[in-house]
Amino acid sequence: MNEGAIPGDHHPAPLAWRMRPIAWDEVEGLEQLTGRGGSLTGMVEHKRVLSSIFYGPPGTGKTTVARLLANVAQSAFVQLSAVETGVPEVKRCIQAARERWMGYRQGTVVFLDEIHRFNKSQQDVLLPAVENGTLVLIGATTENPWVSLNAALLSRCLLVEFPPLSEQALVAVLQRAWRRRSEWIPEVNDCDEEIFAEIARRAGGDARLALNVLERLATMSHASGRLDRSTLERFWKDAPHYHDRGDRHYDLTSAFIKSIRGSDPDAALYWFGRLLVAGEDPEFVMRRVVIHAAEDVGLADPVAIMVAEAAYAALRHVGLPEARIPMAEAVIYVAMAPKSNAVVAALERLDQALKRWPDAPVPEELRDRHYNPRITKPYRYPHDEPGHFLPDLHVPEALEPLLLYQPSTSGREAELQKRLAGWRQKRQSREPH
Repeated sequence: MNEGAIPGDHHPAPLAWRMRPIAWDEVEGLEQLTGRGGSLTGMVEHKRVLSSIFYGPPGTGKTTVARLLANVAQSAFVQLSAVETGVPEVKRCIQAARERWMGYRQGTVVFLDEIHRFNKSQQDVLLPAVENGTLVLIGATTENPWVSLNAALLSRCLLVEFPPLSEQALVAVLQRAWRRRSEWIPEVNDCDEEIFAEIARRAGGDARLALNVLERLATMSHASGRLDRSTLERFWKDAPHYHDRGDRHYDLTSAFIKSIRGSDPDAALYWFGRLLVAGEDPEFVMRRVVIHAAEDVGLADPVAIMVAEAAYAALRHVGLPEARIPMAEAVIYVAMAPKSNAVVAALERLDQALKRWPDAPVPEELRDRHYNPRITKPYRYPHDEPGHFLPDLHVPEALEPLLLYQPSTSGREAELQKRLAGWRQKRQSREPH
């Protein structure tokens, strides 16, 4: 449990902590939440905090806003982390909140970071205290709350989305820290023009990351006394690209997939590169390429899935970095291939057919004769006919016409469409045998 604690005296707090806003007018980039008509404005105006779930990417101000709201309401602020906290700690926190109210008539705002890491039973422990107002819960998560939190808790909380901060907001954050540099790096007194804009551009909407970069850059520039672009480039070359396994992972993956589907090889390669440099599992990336070679290309170019599978095999055989070449080849091939989702659409029609006819009998001529010698209706062998085709039915007559696969006119499927149309026409005009 951490009631507004700061790092100990033996270790100076990181710059991102020291620059945390202590007043509403210092909050940057959240005007849609704190401005006129914003979802948090009413809480500030009425000095009344509602139990809420703050969700959004890291470094967008969730913890800061929770602290400021507690101050506005003159409530005690208790910070917990779901990574380190269990049910006993939560129960002690609830009891302390109850005693605080009974003894001092002071409310309690409990900020629970990483709330998505609580399982259902742990989340359920919070419900009575939130329901009866013993405490105000502000849960923070970088994941989708509708997926990671249970419905009972969500129904008792206001959902507040924190968007990535704009580059303009990040520049303002960095400039405020620079104006206060005498507090943390007095030896550095000069900087290149546009250095803050460059950091903001690369920080991906994350103020914590931007401030961490500024602090490390200033440390690297201690001897020269100046922040310059060349030092920033050297730092960024060695720094890991920011990535998480929450929404950022899904957003990058979604952009990658949609670029392939949208036949944009340049964009697909860019997102492919972003996923790899971020440390994403390369096998995960190739699994997506294989899937979409089938889902988005399909029989319009059946070679696409072969290229994707070959690149996946190359990755397993030789590993990175060499496998980047066949992997990129597969990404480009699948993105450039003619597109068709006819196979996916056929499966959707199949699911409907299975619901409508869950137990259709097998026609007699198609049954296995090995166990049932009483079958008398003959099976006709297509290979005995010209063109290796017979217009016979292969499902009960009640299911006809069963038109599940509808080829597109894209790529190889244009040829398949003509062939299938001819076969279907012959079946419809067939004579009973």
